[in-house]
Amino acid sequence: MRPSTVVQTPAAPSADALAHFACRLSLETDCADVAASMRDGTKDFVLLHVVGSPEAYNTRHIPGAQHLPHRQITAERMAEWPKDTLFGCTAPDRTATAPTAPPCASPSWAAR
Repeated sequence: MRPSTVVQTPAAPSADALAHFACRLSLETDCADVAASMRDGTKDFVLLHVVGSPEAYNTRHIPGAQHLPHRQITAERMAEWPKDTLFGCTAPDRTATAPTAPPCASPSWAAR
């Protein structure tokens, strides 16, 4: 029997996998974790909705996210927040077709 494509590439050593995912978690987070933090009041970050018009934002965004399109992200604008602010940037999941589908993305993170 021929091996599946799943096992044709050897798995990385555990230490390498741990380092890889630790690095990814320093740059991304799970949208479910963001939603849970926003629901339970432990929102210790600023979630930015970075695409679309104000009209699009009003019809489809993660509740609690602030609309700040990429073109408006400047040093001056970002200086409005404290220096140690953690920012998450997200946009609605464009694969969803129904306007009522929950928006979800894996926010990327940066500290100012």
